[in-house]
Amino acid sequence: MSSTLPDYYAFLNIPQTATQEEVRVAYRRESLKTHPDRLVNATPDEKRKATERFQAVADAYYVLSDPTRRKEYDALYASRSRQEKADDPNASSNFFSQFAGMFGAAAGAQAGATPPERPDAEHVFADVFEELLRPEVQRHAPWWSWTGAVCGAGLGFIVANVPGLMVGAYAGNRLGAVRDAKGKSVAAVFSQLGGDQKAQILRALAAKVLGSAF
Repeated sequence: MSSTLPDYYAFLNIPQTATQEEVRVAYRRESLKTHPDRLVNATPDEKRKATERFQAVADAYYVLSDPTRRKEYDALYASRSRQEKADDPNASSNFFSQFAGMFGAAAGAQAGATPPERPDAEHVFADVFEELLRPEVQRHAPWWSWTGAVCGAGLGFIVANVPGLMVGAYAGNRLGAVRDAKGKSVAAVFSQLGGDQKAQILRALAAKVLGSAF
């Protein structure tokens, strides 16, 4: 066990008495502040530090949002002095796998379950923000809708000139929209967007959640 315990309450900037809803609200706030994709013009070192912080914030949410994991963590938290707790991403990196193993051993011993892996920060973000993220992703990434419209228009023009082009474009667009809606998860689509598009989406989410854009 690492000698330094990551202070997950400090990562989320909440008291130890925070409710589950307050944990969720805090995660939304801190993850938006630390998301590395909002740093479009950042240096590699700035991007690396932001990524580490973003992951540590996801770790904090993963642990504190689950009552059982939080109980295990709080037992360790109470046993450490203030000097042994750190608001440092490196502390989370060193500690998390050991904590996850301890939790997995306690929770899955009878079922033979394997210890959970460290959470994927992008998927944690997408899961928590799915309700808000979905319209933003759909607005920025109508991949198959546009592809279907172009292909349908070309085929329609070959078959029936201009009227065929219009019918083909509409039909192709609708078929593409089905593929957009059902083919990929919000997390998958968001992860495949370009940096500028992600930054635009993050600014829109910040305006909704924080009341201001970055």
